[in-house]
Amino acid sequence: MLVLITYDVSVTSSTGRKRLRHIAKICLDYGVRVQNSVFECEVAPDQWVRLKSELLSIYNPEEDSLRFYMLGKKGRNKVEHCGAKASVDPVRDALIF
Repeated sequence: MLVLITYDVSVTSSTGRKRLRHIAKICLDYGVRVQNSVFECEVAPDQWVRLKSELLSIYNPEEDSLRFYMLGKKGRNKVEHCGAKASVDPVRDALIF
């Protein structure tokens, strides 16, 4: 299923900057960055549970926000990209080494 993850992390302190880097790294483990704080993640249901749990364990609910958009199995069909920086489809454009 396709999940769109967006976040806003307070970076007014060194711990906030560390959280920001950590959240981005976790998102990169599961998907692709499509904008600075926006990731498209193609995940199985068990991966989704693990991903969400990891993110919620890191963010500070007093200072940060996370948003999850569940686009489902056919979510790719709901995405339209315009402008610079061609979008990547992690399933269709997967690189195998």
